[in-house]
Amino acid sequence: MGKLESIKIRFLGGVREVGRSAVVLNSEHSGVLLDYGVQVDRDPDFPLHIPPKDLDGIILTHAHLDHSGGIPIFYFRSKLPLYSTELTLRLSKILINDFLKLAGYYLPYEHPELEAMVDNGIFVEYGETFQVGKFRVKFLEAGHIPGSAQLLVEVDGKKIVYTSDLNVLETRLLKGADLDYGEISAIILESTYAVEDHPDRLEMEKLFVGRVREVVEAGGTVLVPAFSVGRSQEVLCVLEAHGFEYSVFMDGMALEVNEIMLQHPLYFRDYALLRRALEKARWITQWRERREAVRQPCVIVSPAGMLKGGAAAFYVEKVAKEKRNAIFLVSYQIPGTPGRVLLEQRKIYSNGKLKPVEAEVEKFSFSSHSGSKELKTLLKTLQGNPVVYTVHGEDESCQALARWVEEELGFKAYAPKPGEIFEL
Repeated sequence: MGKLESIKIRFLGGVREVGRSAVVLNSEHSGVLLDYGVQVDRDPDFPLHIPPKDLDGIILTHAHLDHSGGIPIFYFRSKLPLYSTELTLRLSKILINDFLKLAGYYLPYEHPELEAMVDNGIFVEYGETFQVGKFRVKFLEAGHIPGSAQLLVEVDGKKIVYTSDLNVLETRLLKGADLDYGEISAIILESTYAVEDHPDRLEMEKLFVGRVREVVEAGGTVLVPAFSVGRSQEVLCVLEAHGFEYSVFMDGMALEVNEIMLQHPLYFRDYALLRRALEKARWITQWRERREAVRQPCVIVSPAGMLKGGAAAFYVEKVAKEKRNAIFLVSYQIPGTPGRVLLEQRKIYSNGKLKPVEAEVEKFSFSSHSGSKELKTLLKTLQGNPVVYTVHGEDESCQALARWVEEELGFKAYAPKPGEIFEL
């Protein structure tokens, strides 16, 4: 038997930061790129470059821009195969299209490259194994957003798990992540909430629905700014599951996302609940309907989740003026975003000026990432003697989790830096 080749793992982005995730695996003359995202909370910032000629293919784990938003860069001339679930590719097209509209001249690609990316898509289902160059890859459910996948990669007798973003706990929308990895040689693990636990999900749902009811029954309007992919639909499912009986409106890009999700029932934990929740909600498509909705006791669920544009930017100005109304944030608020300013200062930007908010403001944690407790439980159950690479978290989170792994579990663990290469 010949000598086993060493595998090189190169981290191009998404390390000691959240955003622009990208990892390259190399073995001999074969290379595969796992995600290639963009940093969206400042001027668009991309991962380190890799020439398309060095790759046999690209694998996209899910639609969020911090994993998908840089991939069109590879489609000026190359015809690299792009592997993802069908739902992921369809949702990515919507999000990148929107990104092109909003970002304008900042982006190093245009619509033709996005179309070429979609044209080179190859759809893979959960549990399916496929070959990219020397790499055998299997998709596992990630529980993060609809269509999201983890990757189990086999090459030269070694097995590597790339979790991408994952949630091991089931939600109203999705099943929890599939952790059936078997014996592995390495794991590239997200660390978003490595130092923070989430509250109990069911208790949070009850609290949220209870507060929404109180406001609506007192004649108020509740605005729920929410991400268009996943969070908007989950909020509707939570309200429906708890028997919420008042008017619910939905607006913005979430409507286009709804249409696509309804065509892919197999990705959902309870498709009947999703369908019921979306059919009961009133979909807003005209300005007249927006102005009417905001004047009545109801719930309005609308992107953007951090109030950076979208229909929610219109609603927040109207809802903020009245004490009887409420703005309930259900998504992570990046520092510096209008949502974070609202949370910390109870103020919103109106005509370029910060103005105080009369409405109630509260945050409810409906995270689509595993918390510290779940990440550590996952690590404790790993089989084999894997090397652990902590990614997709703030510097402190990645380093803290890597330290914990070495001290508590005795595995080798690293919090990589951009451009760093490891041999396995």
